[in-house]
Amino acid sequence: MLGVPSKLVDVLTAQGIDTPFPIQTATLRDSLAGRDVLGRGRTGSGKTLAFGIPLVARLAAAPGRTSAKRPRALVLLPTRELATQVHQVISPLAQAVGLTTTTVFGGVGQRPQEVAFARGVDIVVACPGRLEDLMKQGFVRLDEVQVTVLDEADHMADLGFLPGVKRILDTTPKGGQRLLFSATLDNGVDVLVKRYLTSPVTHSVDDDASTEPDIEHHVLTVDAAEKPAVVRELASGVSRSMLFTRTKHHAKTLARNLTNAGIPAVDLHGNLSQGARDRNLAAFRDGEVRVLVATDVAARGIHVDDIALVVHVDPPTEHKAYLHRSGRTARAGASGVVVTLQTHNQRGDVHAMTRKAGIKPITAKVAPGAPELLELTGPRAAHVTPPPREAAPAQQQGGGRGKGTPRRKPGASGPAGGGGSGSRSRRGGSGSGGSGSSGRTGGSGSSGKSAASPAGMSAAQFSAGAGRARGR
Repeated sequence: MLGVPSKLVDVLTAQGIDTPFPIQTATLRDSLAGRDVLGRGRTGSGKTLAFGIPLVARLAAAPGRTSAKRPRALVLLPTRELATQVHQVISPLAQAVGLTTTTVFGGVGQRPQEVAFARGVDIVVACPGRLEDLMKQGFVRLDEVQVTVLDEADHMADLGFLPGVKRILDTTPKGGQRLLFSATLDNGVDVLVKRYLTSPVTHSVDDDASTEPDIEHHVLTVDAAEKPAVVRELASGVSRSMLFTRTKHHAKTLARNLTNAGIPAVDLHGNLSQGARDRNLAAFRDGEVRVLVATDVAARGIHVDDIALVVHVDPPTEHKAYLHRSGRTARAGASGVVVTLQTHNQRGDVHAMTRKAGIKPITAKVAPGAPELLELTGPRAAHVTPPPREAAPAQQQGGGRGKGTPRRKPGASGPAGGGGSGSRSRRGGSGSGGSGSSGRTGGSGSSGKSAASPAGMSAAQFSAGAGRARGR
């Protein structure tokens, strides 16, 4: 009906996708016809397929073949998490028509990306920084790009990426098709539209400044000393939930504390290697854990179905961050609940923030065990005993005395000499559960003790009993 090629329809049908979202219905006719399109809609509105389908369809129908170092289609977006997820959506469509795809972003080794370009790749899903690096080194040229997509353009503006985006777009052919998707047109996004899109057709399915009617907003006031217990209760439901913190350290610590309390959780923040990020997100998406604790790195571009509850453990400082965080729930027509926790001295700031966000939350003063908490979370999930930590490896093998090991005193009983300097030698680097291991994992996933979960334990060891995500 919308002109989608039959091979792509078959792929979508096999994935259980048979009804287009409004943004897809609005834009596909124009984008499949080759027109430049400006699509406005919040994350979770179905934008990825709205640009992925025409990108693949038009490239498959175009004459010619892809040359080494010269891709024919480019998708630019702000974060590597979003790049990975967009690639997962586009790749099956591309494979169905014989096209190749790759991702390009920082935080991982550059060599595989160099090899992909050298072999020739049709569609590149990239973050601006690493792509510019590869362009400067001569590994890729964009002079044969036929279709260019800018996804989450407003978020790229927020992150300061627009100068790099402009330099990249300046190297693409002027006659190519360009599709820009953004929630808003502020912070310079309108400049991109005027400079790079030719007579674009504009489609807007919703407004980022508005609040979806199927999201129920709550602001709960708690005493600072009781806040950790309230957070545990909010995270203990059987449904999937996402908790936001302001700092990376708090996200890591909270995920570990929840896990130790019998609520399996993983963290997502900028200090994790790409491999650890991927493993944690996969564990959350696949239902191995029900709770994801994240910083604002996950507020945009993380697409996981069936997140029933979003908790602002640390209230955001401005209203756009609140809306982006809250947008992780009530996706694809579902409903959801958003809870903001505030202490007494945060009430003024939270009130101002929610007013700017245009919402009127339900407010209450709560303490651990309050009936309001059970109403928000629903039935409690069963306690999951975390697996024991692996014992620290022995520092000595055989009967020799290792370098730096204090000599035992006469009459001492046991290997540590009963205390003193001997007990200090036994601590030698056992640490606190591998706090630095995630940065050294390198993203390979080959480490025996995975950096993907708190307290140095693999997320696969947990089983929360939650249903598997629907995969989109």
